[in-house]
Amino acid sequence: MKFNPGDIVEIETEGGNAYVQVTHNHASYPEVVRVLPGRHANRPEDFGLLARSKSDFVAMLPLGGAIENKRMKASKVGTAAIPAELKDFPTFRMPIRDKQGGIAYWWLWDGEGLNYVTELDANSADLPMREVMSVDTFLKKLA
Repeated sequence: MKFNPGDIVEIETEGGNAYVQVTHNHASYPEVVRVLPGRHANRPEDFGLLARSKSDFVAMLPLGGAIENKRMKASKVGTAAIPAELKDFPTFRMPIRDKQGGIAYWWLWDGEGLNYVTELDANSADLPMREVMSVDTFLKKLA
């Protein structure tokens, strides 16, 4: 199952339906999604309004494969414009560890190139991790 940027996907959870918006596709990674706020007993009437809300979190997730393999109950329910401030590919962070297991520095990846910083500042500390999140971990974060 293939998703395009802007697609809204409804995911069934025990606490109500969660909604994610696909924001980016990358040739080497699965879909980048943003989790939209709230769990809903009823489908929202205006996905545009929901999509303008602040994201709960951002993740790289094999969304299409998870749905095809029935690892999650979900389906595309609409599309909405991606907010202007989220149109650029998000920056992800990844710790690079020394021999003792401490963090020597951080790689910051913008979908194309890498930069590094020795310490995260207030802005970069909230960046999503550069990892393909497992379906199980994703579903636990939704709960």
